[in-house]
Amino acid sequence: MKWQHALKDYQLYLKIERGLSQNSIDSYVLDIKKLILYLEDHNINTSPINISSEDIKSFIYETAKNVNTRTQSRIISGLRSFFNYIMFEDYRTDNPLELIESPKIGRKLPDTLSTEEIDKLISAIDLNKEYNNVKIGERNRSILETLYGCGLRVSELINLKLSDLFFDEGFIKVTGKGSKQRFVPIVDSTQKYINIYKDEIRPFINIKPGFEDTLFLNHNGRQLTRAMIFTIIKQLAKAIGLEKKISPHTFRHSFATHLLENDADLRSIQLMLGHESITTTEIYVHLDKSHLTKVIEEFHPRK
Repeated sequence: MKWQHALKDYQLYLKIERGLSQNSIDSYVLDIKKLILYLEDHNINTSPINISSEDIKSFIYETAKNVNTRTQSRIISGLRSFFNYIMFEDYRTDNPLELIESPKIGRKLPDTLSTEEIDKLISAIDLNKEYNNVKIGERNRSILETLYGCGLRVSELINLKLSDLFFDEGFIKVTGKGSKQRFVPIVDSTQKYINIYKDEIRPFINIKPGFEDTLFLNHNGRQLTRAMIFTIIKQLAKAIGLEKKISPHTFRHSFATHLLENDADLRSIQLMLGHESITTTEIYVHLDKSHLTKVIEEFHPRK
């Protein structure tokens, strides 16, 4: 079995059997391609079926010189998953990464913004700014209000459809990782800003075929990119002199943290964020330890 053939089959497996998003699939594949390139550069003539643990250890050692422990751990995990698939297909009986341990890494707590900082960022938007006769300022405000107000991933935001808006019921339909859908509550204020953009700005955009149902569009009438959302946020952070390193995901983290600070329960936050496991949501407890103190004081039987 050749590497390229195995890689192609593995991508289909990740997409069809595991239902992963294209971004996740690309991440898995990238690390395997790095291994293939390493083998070629070092004239190691081997295949997925007979590659040894020593060859993989050499690759990991070489890679570790240029990456941090978190990235190194991700590479090992990705390769282990690939060879588990090779075993699953009965091409080999062992996983060459079975005895290779991932480096210990600390749990990185996400950066967050205060409600005051979020208000400053949104207030810094020039609502009269136009591009190709399109008021992109109003669009940008509705984008940030939606990112924060609904706790969306950037990929979920740019893929929102007009048909996903159920404002009469107070929800939007969100398509998350692995094409899994969930309904997220949307407050009146966020609805208001989306409606301003949708009713007063979007109709004047020359929408290209195939994007008629896409909610957030660029000035050329196509779907916005992830990079464009990053750029909008970076420019606003610079405008208000914010020194924190932020990204679209910072708004999602802030959404969850502020809900917790206001006594929302973890299960509800998990459902709104679309976390498959409650342990992923539990990271927000570490951000606000005062919440744990309040829970003990209010509910402990011997308080």
